[in-house]
Amino acid sequence: MRAGTAPQERRIEGRGTPDQSWQAWPGWSTLPAIGAGELVPPGARAVIVAPHPDDEILACGGLLQLLAAQGSALLLVAVTDGDASHPDSPLWPQERLRQVRPRESALALQALGLAAPPWLRLRLPDGGVTGMTPQLSTMLAAHLRPGDVVFTTWRLDGHPDHEACGWACAAACSASGATLVEMPVWGWHWAAPGDARVPWHRARSLPLPDAILQRKRAALRCFASQMQADPSTGRPAIVGDDALQRLLHAREVYFL
Repeated sequence: MRAGTAPQERRIEGRGTPDQSWQAWPGWSTLPAIGAGELVPPGARAVIVAPHPDDEILACGGLLQLLAAQGSALLLVAVTDGDASHPDSPLWPQERLRQVRPRESALALQALGLAAPPWLRLRLPDGGVTGMTPQLSTMLAAHLRPGDVVFTTWRLDGHPDHEACGWACAAACSASGATLVEMPVWGWHWAAPGDARVPWHRARSLPLPDAILQRKRAALRCFASQMQADPSTGRPAIVGDDALQRLLHAREVYFL
């Protein structure tokens, strides 16, 4: 999650909005429910564009299981290898992260019960996607086709790489005839219930059965590099308990 800055109103700092505030928000009941078959109709391919290894599980680990169950074709796109998450760490140098983080993603997909789906690894610089947004859009458009449904992080998510992926996917979908669906990840950190900066009118709620949610929880435990503190620097986990609580509800939210 390190590297880059977002506008002041979307900074990812501190512990963020408490999960209890989100859980108590009555607005959840007003979000229209949606099913996996509505998000990805029969015959369509789901393309998951993850800025960093773990975003594909944090944002849509439940949906991935439901899509596999309904037989949807999948393509996972790893935009970066996530090797800038631990700057100056003796325990997690970039070379180690470059090897470990893709392996963590593979283990997480196994924990979800998915057979190995095809991966497209673009290896753009972690923390530097913003400066390569046009190139990323061109790369993605070359692999998309009409009828694809592209899932990526929200264009106002707060992390610069997440936002750049959202903008690049929007342009690539426009050029290719694919459909864009955006996913908040860090938005739950800086936003508040009912926040006017969030496009609630576009939000849909995907219910997750308990077995699906528990497999998502198990998959996230595969990302030890991100979920554990770094004793070599004294820094806390990149994705701490507060963030995990906000992302492990019995629903996933998608912006259509």
